[in-house]
Amino acid sequence: MTQATEHAPDDDAVITRSGAFADRDAWTAQGWCSIERALEVMGTRSTMILLREVYYGANRYEDLARRTGLSEAVTAARLKQMVADGLLTRRPYREPGARTRSEYVLAPRGRQLFPLVVALMEWGGSLDGPRGGVELAHADCGGRLGAAVRCEQGHDVSLAETEARIVRREPHRGAAKE
Repeated sequence: MTQATEHAPDDDAVITRSGAFADRDAWTAQGWCSIERALEVMGTRSTMILLREVYYGANRYEDLARRTGLSEAVTAARLKQMVADGLLTRRPYREPGARTRSEYVLAPRGRQLFPLVVALMEWGGSLDGPRGGVELAHADCGGRLGAAVRCEQGHDVSLAETEARIVRREPHRGAAKE
């Protein structure tokens, strides 16, 4: 992997806009922004804390409601929406002598959020408040996990080194056009 170039911290750094994206007043991101689409799916506190508990291994409604402190109504509504959004799947289970119920397990789309969860935990740990809590580590070597932004060539990329450009995708092919 190529090492990132060391840069002095730049408190004023923002993403550099290029191409059609450079003229900020010529366009709006409203309605097509990928951040907006992501937040439509998982942008509530209740979604994130339910997702946290599923990542930690809770999968039954009663456990999820109890461990999150959410009301039963909020838990039920949010789990239903998380299944509809493809973050979780419902899997039937039945304890002896009881009716069949559902447990909730991560769907592939929910697993894709793992880097975001790591980044939120890392950032949340830097905020004022009680110290300690859960730490994520690599099971093989014990090293702490951390979130990083890398380009497809493997370079670590800072905010100041980031360039944004508008990309249009073909409707059903996913091929990018600039």
